[in-house]
Amino acid sequence: MLTGRFARPPHRPGREHVYAALDLGTNNCRLLIARPGPDRTGRPEFRVIDSFSRIVRLGEGLSRTGRLSEEAIERTLGALEVCRDKMRARGVTRARLIATEACRSAQNGAEFLARVREEIGLELEIVDRETEAHLAAAGSASLADAAAEGVLLFDIGGGSSEIVWLGRAGGGSRAGAQQPIDLALRERVRFWVSLKLGVVTLAERFGGLEVSDAVFEAMIEHVAYELQSFVVMVGAERRCQRFHLLGTSGTVTTIAGVFLGLTRYDRRRVDGLWMSSDEVNQAVAVLRRMTYGERAANGCIGLGRADLVLAGCAILEAIRRAFPADRVRIADRGLREGILLQLMSADGA
Repeated sequence: MLTGRFARPPHRPGREHVYAALDLGTNNCRLLIARPGPDRTGRPEFRVIDSFSRIVRLGEGLSRTGRLSEEAIERTLGALEVCRDKMRARGVTRARLIATEACRSAQNGAEFLARVREEIGLELEIVDRETEAHLAAAGSASLADAAAEGVLLFDIGGGSSEIVWLGRAGGGSRAGAQQPIDLALRERVRFWVSLKLGVVTLAERFGGLEVSDAVFEAMIEHVAYELQSFVVMVGAERRCQRFHLLGTSGTVTTIAGVFLGLTRYDRRRVDGLWMSSDEVNQAVAVLRRMTYGERAANGCIGLGRADLVLAGCAILEAIRRAFPADRVRIADRGLREGILLQLMSADGA
């Protein structure tokens, strides 16, 4: 059986391991397989050797029924089987396999994971909301402006959305020494919240095929209400002139792809992209003018997300209204990258 944390032979240095990170969310099943290696500045990095992503909609209908449907489970089992085969083929020796909001909240979430263990041979770990927020930060915080005194990082998911206030990056605990990733991250994460809403839950509540201006505003108001306590929590935090938003999710990468006019999504052009507030406004306006059919035909959206992207735009707009910023940085990285960096750091890779 392939467990959530693969056995680590004691004689094997971290740099010799093959690592995998699996993120099973409400909408997507994603896998990343990598080997460790420092970047040119000596910071921990890794080389991706295989990946997989499939829209499974595990949480489809969950907000109405409280349970994972049999159809959604079958779709997800098929995707997890592919992940298992890829990990075996690549000789993965260390991994963390996580499940998030859909499995956290479903009445039959534990039953589903037992079925995954028995039928697929994968043992997934349901992570709590705090862990999910910290993993999102670990995977994407490197894109934050190092000169900013505060940065608002957000991850708009299918069933939940994590919001993190990052403080300025500090130095190592010893001169010339690099802090462990977990310690450095704990020092940077000042506040966090996990909202129990995402693109799937919002679209199921308000509709996502054709979204009128009134429905779009109703979505924004709903999210804004859920954000209120976090806005108060960080009210005293300083926002210098370099304050910006840092977004990691399919919503923001889609907006970036539309802004760039890509006919086919290209991660190399999107990851790390800076967009001004006006550019975000323009891209969201383009998305809102599209019909459902036009969204489904768009190379950066597709049929699987055409009914969800406007709900994501509404969540983003609520965040932007609560935390006005001149700049937004787009991250095509997140939980999986955070998992890999933490595993490699723990191994001293």
